[in-house]
Amino acid sequence: MQTIGIKELQINPAILTRSLEASEYTIITKRSNPIGMAISFDDAIITHGLKTALMVDAYKKGYLSLGQFAKSLEIEHQKAMKILSMMGIDIVDYDFEDDMKFMDSFL
Repeated sequence: MQTIGIKELQINPAILTRSLEASEYTIITKRSNPIGMAISFDDAIITHGLKTALMVDAYKKGYLSLGQFAKSLEIEHQKAMKILSMMGIDIVDYDFEDDMKFMDSFL
């Protein structure tokens, strides 16, 4: 995520363009106080809505776990996995305790 001051934007608007082309979230500030946010536009926003598109991007970048993704969209775990799968995103769902039991069986 990048932060750009409003005065900096007036002097060099290409900073925002480069940030959007790199699919970065950009916070715009005025006197160091956030006044807005800029996000790049893509088909996912139209197809799935802004909130879902933002959460999918956060999941892909590793900012959210699968559980956090589902909770943020207020949907069941299975539906969250289906959304991600339909968008071509790999999903790994496992139970840590089951993994530990499996590892203990080797000891």
